[in-house]
Amino acid sequence: MPSVQVNEEEGVRYLQFGAHWIQGAMRLNRPWALELEYARDMMVPLLLRGDEWPRSVLTVGLGAGSITKFLYRYVPEARLDVVEIDPEVILTAWTFFKLPAENERLRIEIGDGYKYVAGTRQRYDLILLDGFDAKVEAGNLDSPAFYKMCRARLNPGGIVATNLVSRRGRPKESIARISKVFDARVLVLPPNEANTIAISTIGSPIRIGSAQLLSSARKLRAVTGLNLLPTITSLGDEDLRL
Repeated sequence: MPSVQVNEEEGVRYLQFGAHWIQGAMRLNRPWALELEYARDMMVPLLLRGDEWPRSVLTVGLGAGSITKFLYRYVPEARLDVVEIDPEVILTAWTFFKLPAENERLRIEIGDGYKYVAGTRQRYDLILLDGFDAKVEAGNLDSPAFYKMCRARLNPGGIVATNLVSRRGRPKESIARISKVFDARVLVLPPNEANTIAISTIGSPIRIGSAQLLSSARKLRAVTGLNLLPTITSLGDEDLRL
């Protein structure tokens, strides 16, 4: 695996594998904010299950720790577990990207995400999948077996948000795999460059009117600074059913 690189440009610090793939980013004067669009889109589940949700989150793939930092700051009631296969990534996130130290709320495990989900008995309200190797390949993290295991690790009403990367348009095969495992209860957000976020759920159906969804996005923006209004607007005026 290539060495992790840290670069800065115009007030933004980047975590990269090699010269081209940006694995994470932090704006130096807003270290808790989500700089990359795909990371912002992975927070859409915060609009779907109410104010007291989630209470437990599993993130597979740490990167620069942006999503973990955001949840740590703005969802203080949640227990956060993170699985990252590369110890150098974890050390870099602590050293250069202001990732908080482990404590009773935050636990970081060095390990393979597939094996962790296969072996754990923990259940989560929200699972965030953002694990790739140095070639930007998800490997067995993008497989029916893995998605089935993730589903089994959800609490009732749980949600999985998956970052799918494709340089050749919409990742149709990955979306089809997720849709089959989650009985077609999948919301696919509009792509951001090579990234497409798929949001899948189990349990009680989600029925949210477009006006209510926009109101929730404005409330989240007021509290956290995270602006999901462009993403929500791009979904159109239809009520969200998931």
